[in-house]
Amino acid sequence: MRKRLHLLVYGLVQGVGFRFAAERMAKQWKLVGWVRNNEDGSVEIVVEGEEKNLRAFRNWCYNGPKAAQVEKVEEEWSETRDEFENFLIKF
Repeated sequence: MRKRLHLLVYGLVQGVGFRFAAERMAKQWKLVGWVRNNEDGSVEIVVEGEEKNLRAFRNWCYNGPKAAQVEKVEEEWSETRDEFENFLIKF
């Protein structure tokens, strides 16, 4: 079953390669959507794909890349909108 997941990741998550690692992981799990840094220091991610792959991606976000120090992850699940063709980093 395809779903949509909106994540906000807080902690030391900017300047540690989080967006680039998230892009690699999303592609590994065949997810589409985007990731970006927010002005408040968080990383925001919107992904769509198979629910089991979204859960694996979400679990990865609780740790992130090696240099990250994730303090909190907020998540919101919803129905897919099928608006993405690939996964990209927004600058």
